[in-house]
Amino acid sequence: MLPKLPALLAKQVPATGIGLFRIAYGLVTLQEIIFLFYFNHLIFDPIPFIDVEFPTIPLFLCLWGLVACAVTVGYRYQAALLSNYLFWLVFVNFTPMQRDFDGGFDLFMIGANFFLLFMPGERAFSLDNLRRKLSTPFVPYQHYAPATVSVLAYYVPVMICLGFLYFDSAIHKLFAEHWRNGLGSWLPSTQPYYVSALDMSWLLNNEWLEKTIGYTILVFQFTFIFGFHQRRLRPVYLLVGMAIHLGITLSLNIYPFGLGMLAFYTLLVPFSVWRTVGRWLCAAQPVLTVFYDKQCPLCNRTVLTLNHLDIFKCIDFKNAQDHAANYPALAALSPQTLLTDLFAVDGQGRLYSGVDTYSQILVKMRWLAPMGLILRLPGIHLLATRQYRAIADTRARVECTSTCLVSPPFTETTAYQRYFVGLANTKPKAFTRKLGKILTAIVLLQLNSTFHYGIVYRLDIDTTQNPVTNIMAKGSNAVLELSQTFLGIAPHALYLHDHFSGYDRIVAITYTDAQGQEQWLPFVNEQGRLLAPNWGRVHSMWANIAVTPTINNVRLEKFIMKVTAFWGHQLGLNLNNTVFHIQLKKINAPNHWVYDQLHQNFAAPWVPIGSAKWTNNVIAVDLPNNINSL
Repeated sequence: MLPKLPALLAKQVPATGIGLFRIAYGLVTLQEIIFLFYFNHLIFDPIPFIDVEFPTIPLFLCLWGLVACAVTVGYRYQAALLSNYLFWLVFVNFTPMQRDFDGGFDLFMIGANFFLLFMPGERAFSLDNLRRKLSTPFVPYQHYAPATVSVLAYYVPVMICLGFLYFDSAIHKLFAEHWRNGLGSWLPSTQPYYVSALDMSWLLNNEWLEKTIGYTILVFQFTFIFGFHQRRLRPVYLLVGMAIHLGITLSLNIYPFGLGMLAFYTLLVPFSVWRTVGRWLCAAQPVLTVFYDKQCPLCNRTVLTLNHLDIFKCIDFKNAQDHAANYPALAALSPQTLLTDLFAVDGQGRLYSGVDTYSQILVKMRWLAPMGLILRLPGIHLLATRQYRAIADTRARVECTSTCLVSPPFTETTAYQRYFVGLANTKPKAFTRKLGKILTAIVLLQLNSTFHYGIVYRLDIDTTQNPVTNIMAKGSNAVLELSQTFLGIAPHALYLHDHFSGYDRIVAITYTDAQGQEQWLPFVNEQGRLLAPNWGRVHSMWANIAVTPTINNVRLEKFIMKVTAFWGHQLGLNLNNTVFHIQLKKINAPNHWVYDQLHQNFAAPWVPIGSAKWTNNVIAVDLPNNINSL
């Protein structure tokens, strides 16, 4: 790609995919913040609800949520993305999220955020675009040229964040027997801890189909970086990649990872598809014509804002002074009356004014129709009418020339505008060289991670025997710490043999209620599935840290304490009067295909192996000394 940088830099394409990627990334971040808020006592308290070490966590999560909303809607894009990046860094590196509650996609989200800082994410579907328009006089929507960006804004993030991730992951997969057997997608989906509520047995019980999927994933990940930018191959990689990550989202309980990866595929959709979808969604002709006073700055700002929100192009805006005479419904009104309200005429020639005009506009926009219907409710309509009249009857009118600004000039610039546009236009050769060096450095950082973990670690090469290799290994480690922390570059060795080898027992918790009946804690159910909402990073805590192929009693007892304290409080249990029972089930995680393995694991019996009892906010856990021998 480096030799083609000048040509790719000059090639302009629609900004639609970039804007949708920003929205998808913001929504994934927002759902994760909501998840953290719900589980904040489980994740951040040393003892949930009893020992609250970080009482201000909810406040900072709310602030982060506001930032994520700003990212989603594209408001003050650069500041919002930088703040979001810092929130990810702080929460991932300085809270228990890093050690005990790894979400499996935190570093990926940090890397994506880093690239978004230098992408023109505000060029489409953003409030910053509206702010930019508000700094100039209003023109009809057809006069606003569609925003375009360099095609590199699509290719670079996909190459780094997806291409290298896939290639690194594929190298690790070659060392896993079940992946070499074509069962990479099958094995996790037969383990009770990892599956969602959907029963995928119809797929899991077809050996050849499962092996086809497994080998397809390997080929896809090895070749993605070399073929995704090819015009003819892009649809293939798009469909296969979306199918893989949609499957992860639906069939496994690590849905945040699946959603985060799916967000990137908005950048892989062919540009012709966005154009076709746009033509299909947009109205063939406006269904409502709105008339405004062109000499009213407030009217100009209002109409421009409404025009910006009319993404399906259903509304036409015309100034009343020049166009009202062409419409019979308006011709009968006096010039004075015509300028006192915002009027609208629909396709049947019906006339609307004031609040009714706003209601019609919102309904005709389609996506804001609920707000338009709410505005028609009797009480709300009355209050809105009073407020409307108070504003409309006191608004100022001025003689506005073509150079009149309806708002202060928009002066904010993003990193993309400063460097990718500004420097590229003034010094294209120098910029191309600089960009090439930056991309080369990122590639080397990724290769360092892949070689360190994917080759040296997997082949168990001893680097300490030679002084030179020892120094190189230490230097590699130091670089890895920085690249992993700030760029999200990390090994992608997920669900390999070193994770499932020996994973033949799982643990659940029950309790005796006030009536003396044994109940399952709403955490792990009778089948062994982790119940919603205990998915994502809570699943990672229990299935990847508390319960592993070699169970550590100290670690398990710590998380039994956290889970019983959290869910005991959520259920309203009196901890000091409740006895919790620790249950163990034997399961299988074979490297060869077994018919109906998922239901065999579901049906395996539970055996009580211990108990947990709280006394004065202190828990006593009674477990066998060596659970691994059971």
